[in-house]
Amino acid sequence: MSSGLLGVAVSGLQAFQRGISVAGHNITNANTEGFSRQRVELNTRAASYTGAGYIGNGVQIGGIDRMYDQFAIDNLRTATSSSSRYDSLATYSSRVSNLLSDEKTGLNIGLEEFFNAVQTVADDPSSGPARQLLISEAGSLVSRFENLDTQLESMRDEINAGLKTMVSEVNSLSNAIAETNRKIVDASGRSQGEVPNDLLDARDQLVNQLSGLVAVRTLEQDDGALNVFVGSGQSLVTGVLSSELRTIPNAFDAQRLEIGISTGGAVAIVTDSMTGGKLGATLDFEEQVLNPTQNALGRIAVTMATEFNAQHNSGMDLNGVAGGDFFGISAPTVAPNANNSGGATITAAFDSANIDELTTDDYILGFDGAVWSLSRARDGQAVSMTGTGPYFANGIEIAIAGGATAGDRFMIKPTEGGGNGLSVAIDNPRDIAAAAQAAGPAPGDNSNALLLAGLQTALTMEGGTTNFQGAYGQLIGDLGTKTRSAQITAQAQGAILARAHEVRDAVSGVNLDEEAADLIRFQQAYSAIAQVISVADSTFQTLLGAIGR
Repeated sequence: MSSGLLGVAVSGLQAFQRGISVAGHNITNANTEGFSRQRVELNTRAASYTGAGYIGNGVQIGGIDRMYDQFAIDNLRTATSSSSRYDSLATYSSRVSNLLSDEKTGLNIGLEEFFNAVQTVADDPSSGPARQLLISEAGSLVSRFENLDTQLESMRDEINAGLKTMVSEVNSLSNAIAETNRKIVDASGRSQGEVPNDLLDARDQLVNQLSGLVAVRTLEQDDGALNVFVGSGQSLVTGVLSSELRTIPNAFDAQRLEIGISTGGAVAIVTDSMTGGKLGATLDFEEQVLNPTQNALGRIAVTMATEFNAQHNSGMDLNGVAGGDFFGISAPTVAPNANNSGGATITAAFDSANIDELTTDDYILGFDGAVWSLSRARDGQAVSMTGTGPYFANGIEIAIAGGATAGDRFMIKPTEGGGNGLSVAIDNPRDIAAAAQAAGPAPGDNSNALLLAGLQTALTMEGGTTNFQGAYGQLIGDLGTKTRSAQITAQAQGAILARAHEVRDAVSGVNLDEEAADLIRFQQAYSAIAQVISVADSTFQTLLGAIGR
């Protein structure tokens, strides 16, 4: 009887001691990020049959359960990814919006002062100081375009550096997840299926950190390892193996980076399918905000300079010579694909007669072995070309020389470098063509200067629907809308993330009051079962005493 009683008591001591240990473990990790509280599962030991019936043999530990809800964890990952994405997108977008809308550094004041100077020449076309002021203000306007474009290009450099850093972080986290998978599989195997709760928490925390960088999907294997997928289903972690993300120069422009994933020695480009998180936001910002903004700025510069040159060419300067170009304009950028095998060369120029058709798009010119075709780079939409060589489309002229092979492609960027490619082409005030063309010099004639000044309000952009400042205002308005939308969404996603944390913590979080109550409960049970041992010992000693007599 005493042996059975001692066995019952010992089982209780072990069980309640483990309960106290688990409660203490929960308390000490109450502030550990990602920790899931644990609970001791107690089961009744199998009873022993006697002549008087079944007699209980105490308690045994059924396991240490990790309190978690997979739906809550998945929801937290999704919310983390979305919140990180829109926070980053709002931050990036606001920087561009603030840059272009700033009254001191923005373009509006520069255009205003430049055309005021043109009007001053129109008011007194023979005035040397007025003409010199116009050249000076033209230089200031060019500097504003250059400064804005340089600032945008600087952001592109930041993006490239950021992409490299984030790719490195993703690789570090994926390696850590794969290594944690190995530890979980090994630990589960040694314990015959019992799961290592703390390692599971550590892995969930790693996956959540990864979600802050890029959207992920997960699938647990039968052995407990967790597979992690990114993009459109590319495997980042498979069991105890991880794949590596890489930054790869764009096939058309080495200054722009693509995201690739290395699997089995091959690298697949996954840039377009990488969404969510800070990495996805950075790619979204470059594609949806930075590139269109730089192109829009360049379009204003190119259109303004082209229209001004055309009108200036129609006038006559103080030397009785027809006006030359007032501004220098850089030609559209043309870049061959790195994989081209033919010998064709492509050049592009602006179609000054149809400059109002110029868009902010970049284009892909491709050869299928028989004909050339043009499409928008952002969505692949076909663009109609006229002519038989050179070709004309959307305010640009495309000339093709040499032989191409099927599959050759060229990227045409009409306006990306427009803001930084502008210059003042004249430096002699007498070369300003303020007069109408006539038989000889006409110092007092302001006919052409008035027409030049009128370009400020002429509807020369967006297919003849707005002027230069109107187009710049539309650019700022569009940026403001995108920025505000990102900010509102970021706030909403922040609230969703906070709620996701609350739901997760309601299941997995440590409640110190509850743990304190468990400590008292287990301590009291431990003390009570200790009394059973004392009774068993007393009973045993009594029996020994009786036998001894």
